[in-house]
Amino acid sequence: MPEFDYQAIDELIHSRIRTAIMAVLISVERADFNFIKEKVNTTDGNLSVHLKKLEDAGYLEISKEFIDRKPKTNCRITEKGTRAFDAYIRHLESLLMK
Repeated sequence: MPEFDYQAIDELIHSRIRTAIMAVLISVERADFNFIKEKVNTTDGNLSVHLKKLEDAGYLEISKEFIDRKPKTNCRITEKGTRAFDAYIRHLESLLMK
């Protein structure tokens, strides 16, 4: 039986809000900022900070555009992000099975 290694959890994902963001984005092709904010139930500023951390890690791609002079931010999970989230979930499951 492998060692019980809770320290191998991806700490970047293992934040309540970042886990929720990844869970939302894993199930859709792309989502806009307001959709994610509604699903995660957080503030604009808090969501922005967490999205930036995930983007900096290469887990998300963020694009911005203007529609009728209003900014619109869209996010999508990258292949790297998908692999990281899958590994994160598998690792949590392995800890629960110990």
